[in-house]
Amino acid sequence: MKKFFLLALSFVSLTIVAQDLSEYEKSPVFPNCENESIEELKSCFYNQVSQLVYHNFKTPQIVKDENYSGSIVVLFEVDAKGNFVVLYVDAIYNELKKAVQQVFSEFPKIIPATYNGNPTYKQYSYQIKIPLVDPSLETLNNIKNESNAISEIVRQAKTEYDSVNTSIKAYDDLEYKSQVNIPFTHSAYSRFGRNINVIGTNSHTASKPFMYEDVSTYYDFKATKDELLIEANSWGKRKLLNEHLVQIQGKDYWFTVDPVFDLQVGKDSDADFNTTFNNTRGIYIQGGLGKKLSFSASVYESQGRFAQYFNQYAETLKAFGPDPAIIPGRGIAKRFKDDAYDYPVAEAYLSYTPTKFLNIQFGHGKNFIGDGYRSLFLGDAASPSPFLKLNAKFWKIKFTTTWLWLKDVRPEVVEDKAFLTKYMVNHYLSWNVSKRFNLGLFESVVWTNSNNRGFDVNYLNPIIFYRAIEFETGQGAGNAIVGASAKYKVNDNINIYSQFVLDEFSLGDIKGGEKSWKNKYGYQIGAKYYNAFKVNNLFLQVEYNRVRPYTYSHNTIVLNYGYNNQSLAHPWGANFSETILIGRYNYKRWYADAKVVFGFKGFDFNNGIDDFSYGGDVFRDYNERPFDTGVEVGQGIKTNIFHAELQTGYVVNPVTNLKLFAYVSYRNFNPNATTAATFKNSTVWFSLGLKTDLFNWYFDF
Repeated sequence: MKKFFLLALSFVSLTIVAQDLSEYEKSPVFPNCENESIEELKSCFYNQVSQLVYHNFKTPQIVKDENYSGSIVVLFEVDAKGNFVVLYVDAIYNELKKAVQQVFSEFPKIIPATYNGNPTYKQYSYQIKIPLVDPSLETLNNIKNESNAISEIVRQAKTEYDSVNTSIKAYDDLEYKSQVNIPFTHSAYSRFGRNINVIGTNSHTASKPFMYEDVSTYYDFKATKDELLIEANSWGKRKLLNEHLVQIQGKDYWFTVDPVFDLQVGKDSDADFNTTFNNTRGIYIQGGLGKKLSFSASVYESQGRFAQYFNQYAETLKAFGPDPAIIPGRGIAKRFKDDAYDYPVAEAYLSYTPTKFLNIQFGHGKNFIGDGYRSLFLGDAASPSPFLKLNAKFWKIKFTTTWLWLKDVRPEVVEDKAFLTKYMVNHYLSWNVSKRFNLGLFESVVWTNSNNRGFDVNYLNPIIFYRAIEFETGQGAGNAIVGASAKYKVNDNINIYSQFVLDEFSLGDIKGGEKSWKNKYGYQIGAKYYNAFKVNNLFLQVEYNRVRPYTYSHNTIVLNYGYNNQSLAHPWGANFSETILIGRYNYKRWYADAKVVFGFKGFDFNNGIDDFSYGGDVFRDYNERPFDTGVEVGQGIKTNIFHAELQTGYVVNPVTNLKLFAYVSYRNFNPNATTAATFKNSTVWFSLGLKTDLFNWYFDF
């Protein structure tokens, strides 16, 4: 037991003798200590604990009968709400342990410790001498000597434990201080969006996902988690409701392991089959090695059958080969039973921060550039892909460079039954011009292995201008796109954002006023309203997107702005106009999200008589256009699209974002001409389920 106690002491990250007060840190405060100086608060706190123990501790009868003389060591914390919580008691009698639990349960609630002015928890070790000793008879020197003795025990215990190269401690939510990415979901990011948009902060919000280390400057993840904790006495209940399944912290490392679920069943009013379903099981691992290296990995094994419109769309994305579909946002799927799909997915990355100015990430996953629900630069609606990303921050600048390794899986570009590899690199420069105004500049180029050049070293330079490189390497060597973004903070609750993307531009054609096909561009404008109408945690968003025909396409078939038969920017591709209304509200663990998307898009006929490209399919050669002038958004088969959805639920575990939910959507797809691929459709899709919410999944197309 003694060795176990020594080991347990080494697990404590903060003790009464190891905590050095500074201008950023303040000890918990008893009412009798409120007038003490910061330097004296620790001693006063210790004295008040001693007084409460001495006057209220009830020595068990067995201890009196045995004339026991010794000491009890207690590990406890004062949480962020000022409550005392006993973590561990080392005593020879169980009766003594129960007595310690009892006396600490009677301690009053006090003012919690603070760090940088924010409430936080603190952990302590404390000795109770048996028989009890009146603390008023002890001098401060005796207390310090006792503390020094405990400190020496801790040091010896750590030395002994480190000798076997192991140093496990109580987990201290290290993910919130790490270079691990915050899983990017629009609903989760809206909860701390206001904190990082407060006027006066030098924050950059377009390049996503964010790292915990960056956002924790503005938002206290631990305090938010603590507010949502549910009292749980058993191990199973704690793991289900409050904690990671596995959470381990050592001297120079930490990691967590959690199961992943997306288990749902539903009904589609437009389908012949009885039910829709999704059955995802997986594992999610995150961790850190030292202070500069973090990592994350997730593996999903899934089977699903979705609403009929979604199934049909997935099958139109079919890759070369026997597999029947590509599940949008996930990946290639093989057949499961007669009318469902099996689609495994794996994502992982390493995150390395050699200096405070630079973060490097290499992995397989998704990235997003923009402040909106959609992005016209780089979205996350397509499948995960390999990437290398550099984020550099200095002064009022954040500069992001991302290299992507992509696949074109269409039969017409397959060679020797292998998918064609192409590459993409983009720059995004975010500049906080003032406390209210942010300006962003974007450029991107897509190229392939023409002339066996492979991954062109010209594009390895993270700060060069790609348009010039594309020109130097030859016409048709790449497809370059440029853009600009802006964000203006009206006040702490309201900000306005925009994007403009330019694929090709002809000033002469614009002046001619003939609506030339060469004017390939798109734009976005939107607004976010936090704590809307003075209702806490109510978030509202409105957004408008419009992209002209032939934007993102190219005359070289493989140089389109797409991957796995999905658009790399907006999931609608091009040749569309769209309006989005979003509302989100959360109260404690309950939440509700509502969304309405409506607009129109032009589709191709592809009926053997009219096989022209009208500019909505980014994978088609723009030289297949029917005319050069009079080009308008919505040309071809103009289709009105309306999609509304509501999701409400309960967060079972805020640490893993495990949710119980109910979802209902209504979709109306109304083209002005009918073909085999475009026909009128109206459907209601309802589902119930349990899911670990770690990524955005879009059904609104």
